Amino acid sequence: MAFFDELTKKAKDVAAVAADKAKDAAELTKLSVAIAGEQREIDKNYRIIGEWFVNEYEGEIPDAVRDMVEAVNASKAKIAEMEAAKEATKDEPVVEVVTAEKTCPICGAKADSKFCPQCGAPMGE
Repeated sequence: MAFFDELTKKAKDVAAVAADKAKDAAELTKLSVAIAGEQREIDKNYRIIGEWFVNEYEGEIPDAVRDMVEAVNASKAKIAEMEAAKEATKDEPVVEVVTAEKTCPICGAKADSKFCPQCGAPMGE
């Protein structure tokens, strides 16, 4: 009996350690997610500050950030071009692809594959 009692005690100790490690891992994950969320919030706020600055001082951009502002403006122009191309593509007619539909010799189902999707028989040529 003493052997089983000792074995049970060791199993409980191992389970307790595993549970503690799982709690620690969960807590680390929660902290990592919270840190990432705060970092996204900082990035968003910096972006807003930058947009405000560029709009407020449009003609007076310092040389230190002029290249970055020009890169942003170039990207905005590219986006406008792509949006226009996207709109032009929407107006083009849709081309329909015609496939040779076959009738299954066994069950009569119609399909354009080599085998019937209903019964699995070869569709023939």
